[in-house]
Amino acid sequence: MLAIWKREFQNYFLTPIGYVFTGMFLLLGGYFFTRYNLMSSSAYVSTVLGNLNTAFMLIVPILTMRLLSEEKRNRSDQLLITSPRSIWDIVLGKYFAACSVVLIATVLSLVYVVILATYSEAISFLPVLCNYLGFVLLSMCYVAIGVLMSSITESQVVAAVLTLGINLLLQLIDSTSSMWTLPSYLSFINVIVSWFSLYTRYSDFSAGILSIANVFYYLSFSGIMLFLAVRVIDRRRWSEG
Repeated sequence: MLAIWKREFQNYFLTPIGYVFTGMFLLLGGYFFTRYNLMSSSAYVSTVLGNLNTAFMLIVPILTMRLLSEEKRNRSDQLLITSPRSIWDIVLGKYFAACSVVLIATVLSLVYVVILATYSEAISFLPVLCNYLGFVLLSMCYVAIGVLMSSITESQVVAAVLTLGINLLLQLIDSTSSMWTLPSYLSFINVIVSWFSLYTRYSDFSAGILSIANVFYYLSFSGIMLFLAVRVIDRRRWSEG
């Protein structure tokens, strides 16, 4: 897994992908920071990270669209599948490489916190820590969805569109579920929808509330997406003999 992580991580910065993603992330973060903190004289980073979540949802396909689809298109996936490494090692190595790029961009965004701490005495570091923890965990879920979509198709464009579509669908379901009025015999639908509610759980982190249940949920969600990606690859391996 370590070798795959190293190769994929290096590829991000040997190609423009890592720089484009990080640049877009910081550009959008700088815009939100200027608008919601500097121009409004606010010491809260929750608004910046909340808007960055939406922006990240839109740009995460840049990171994930090629992870597995490119291997499939170039037929180099056969070398990985037939190698002594397990499929879990392959998927996790690629997943953690993408998460590493996200983490680097997130760490660079801490410059906003440094600026706020320098010029404001109202900043509280525990809520900031909760905000960033929630942001990283939610970002890991986005990346896991992208890995799954990349495992389904050999087209990077299709993988990117599927990732964006799923992210938008989850956000749409989450924002409209409170408007639904369902009869009692369909109450299970609300249970299913609540399980996929990524953004509702993030609101606790945004408010500075650290919930172990929410941390476990985000990790479980990412794990299930990666498990499905492994099953997709494993099924292809057996079907192709």
